[in-house]
Amino acid sequence: MTPPIRFAVVPILAAIALVLAAMNAAAFPSGSTGYDIGYLQCGTAYPSGAFGIVGVDSGWPFISSTHPGNPCLASEFAHSQSAGLYLNTGFDPIYTDSNHTTSDCATRSANVAGTVSQRAAWAAGCSEAQKDLAYVAGVGIVNPSGWWLDVETANSWCGQPGTSCTDLSLNQYAIQGLIDTLAANSTAPLGIYSTAYQWSSIVGTLPVNGAAADWYATGLRNGKHAAAYCGGAYSFSGAPVTMVQYVTSSTDRDYAC
Repeated sequence: MTPPIRFAVVPILAAIALVLAAMNAAAFPSGSTGYDIGYLQCGTAYPSGAFGIVGVDSGWPFISSTHPGNPCLASEFAHSQSAGLYLNTGFDPIYTDSNHTTSDCATRSANVAGTVSQRAAWAAGCSEAQKDLAYVAGVGIVNPSGWWLDVETANSWCGQPGTSCTDLSLNQYAIQGLIDTLAANSTAPLGIYSTAYQWSSIVGTLPVNGAAADWYATGLRNGKHAAAYCGGAYSFSGAPVTMVQYVTSSTDRDYAC
């Protein structure tokens, strides 16, 4: 049996404070419409909307010389109202090496209950967050309206094609490492972007703690039925759906519940 996760006291207190301070992550006026953009929109016209969520990474879960962050992050953030940030996430056993995992996160993981592999996965998630936090600070962003973790099967995860691991608890621990590290370093609320199918494929029914909201990727072609996904019925992480994505011909749009 997989042992329950018991995390260090400081991350737990930070996560609890985060949820109590903002039960509705990055809450925007109900019924308003915004957008999400990232590195693929570099050099294109800025969309308009009541809010914007901007991608930090360039489609990969680790900031590195091979996969640098979004080169247009600062500009896209500055041109977005009530701007929030989303992070690409993922886990693969190779992320536990010293080229990916920071020494600080490796040290912090010693306080996390679990197997050696689970602690290493937590440290990998912690390292993803640390590298993103450093990149965000490096371009002068200090006050995002919220943080969103992009959790999709398109990135590397145990149990998905192309990875050598099948243990979904390692995905669970990696996501928890991301959440704990963001919560310990920022007062901005935190949510998760995914779908019920993708979330189940990545973590199964294993619990992840500290996220205040779900952002649901519907695949709808307009916002006519977006409100139907709001609330608890379509929750995948256990948090309420507070934002619903739909796709137009020009950009991804998002409905605030």
